[in-house]
Amino acid sequence: MVELRKSGGRGRTVLDWLDSRHTFSFGRYHDPRHAGFRALRVINEDRVKPGGGFPVHGHRDMEIVTYVLEGSLRHQDSLGNGSVLRPGDVQRMTAGTGILHSEVNASDTEPLWFLQIWILPRRRGLEPGYEERSFGSCSKRGRLRRIVSGGGLEGALSIHQDAEGFACLLAPGEKVVHPLARGRAAWVQLARGAVTLNGTPLEAGDGAAVAEEASAVMVAAEPSELLLLDLA
Repeated sequence: MVELRKSGGRGRTVLDWLDSRHTFSFGRYHDPRHAGFRALRVINEDRVKPGGGFPVHGHRDMEIVTYVLEGSLRHQDSLGNGSVLRPGDVQRMTAGTGILHSEVNASDTEPLWFLQIWILPRRRGLEPGYEERSFGSCSKRGRLRRIVSGGGLEGALSIHQDAEGFACLLAPGEKVVHPLARGRAAWVQLARGAVTLNGTPLEAGDGAAVAEEASAVMVAAEPSELLLLDLA
């Protein structure tokens, strides 16, 4: 079964510096039909104007994964981390007992475009933590590259949940298959391009849940970039 979440049906927050699309309920946007999927709670697609950004704010008891698509994101947090993330870079924060951070567009001339994903941790009250890593285009081209996992497998960032995240770049006509173990499900988020997912067409910004299927099969109709989350 594939349950499609169309791009145009998402929630939206527009500020003078931000255009944010919410796949699930977030902030002032509340939709009980779309409150998360298994341990997945948030997928926000954020576009930040030059010089704009999120000032210092706090989080607790959440695994937060950031995936940069275009531009440069300057991050600082209360653990003392500070860096600039660029396309292909992935960041993991364990908010745990509490963390403060800021996220701003590091450029005064170029826009910033990124996805942010929130996943519930196995348990509350974890020690806050941080990791970042770059996953080059070559490692994602024509294959699902593991970028986060519960055990940090194959150089992936380690999250505190029985979940895995993969990134993929596909050329037109290319296909990737992700087997799903019994009882598990997947969420596929298409950042750009066009693919079919088990025969269901997805356009840029669309997401879809895959459940009660042996696998998730993605075939690109045009150059595409997607994320897949495998969830217990």
